Amino acid sequence: MSSKKDRPDMQEMEAVILCGGLGTRLREETQTRPKPMLEIGTRPILWHIMRIYASFGVRNFILCLGYRGDVIRDYFLHYRLRSANFTLSLGTGQIDVEKDIADDDWNVTLLETGSETGTGGRILQALEKVRNSTFFATYGDGVSSIDLTALYGHHNATRALGTVTSVHPPARFGEIQVENGLVKAFSEKPQTASGSINGGFFVFEKEAFKGFPRDPSVSLENDILPQLSERAVLAAYQHDGFWQCMDTPREMLLLNEIWSRGKAPWQMDDK
Repeated sequence: MSSKKDRPDMQEMEAVILCGGLGTRLREETQTRPKPMLEIGTRPILWHIMRIYASFGVRNFILCLGYRGDVIRDYFLHYRLRSANFTLSLGTGQIDVEKDIADDDWNVTLLETGSETGTGGRILQALEKVRNSTFFATYGDGVSSIDLTALYGHHNATRALGTVTSVHPPARFGEIQVENGLVKAFSEKPQTASGSINGGFFVFEKEAFKGFPRDPSVSLENDILPQLSERAVLAAYQHDGFWQCMDTPREMLLLNEIWSRGKAPWQMDDK
């Protein structure tokens, strides 16, 4: 366990978002773009995830890029112009912005972590960009109505080195067994599952990654989380509200249907 002393305020923390996977179950959609850039409505799911964090005051992001990372780079390089009225001089290349309606005051670090790198390997590379001892982490393909303030408070109260959010949807994800608030066992994508599964919204202490080699093959789910649970330093925060990933065409359609109804459960700007 770690000490609560000098843990940062949420507004000072980074959110590390894993954006480099191949998205094989959405192959038709991901041939030309990475999964985090698939849209819900008119915006990439990555944007929706970042807005969840921003609604709780987190505005510093580290995006771990891999497969088709150029698409994500291009999106953020032109982010403000996508919502602006501007005049472009083709002769000089000068851009005069007349009206900029984007209101996202985010600091975004785009970190190339390799197209074949595992989830743990990506976080290990991102640690050098994390300024504080504590940080958020999540996958780039899931949205939730999660209360990040409560998640962080639970992490601090348990003094764990890592906290994983547990949720209750279908059984094909990594199952976690919780006892007295600590993760006692972690099984990645079992054939059958019951109870809670890994919802992908994490809080970590940098200390949690000590001893793991900076190796592209390191998996967060298969290497790091099981070892933390064996050491009894991995806590679980139970989220009973909305959670949904975008892992299949059916899930992509579902999320867009929810969005089209107005005020999706993960919209928390006016919470």
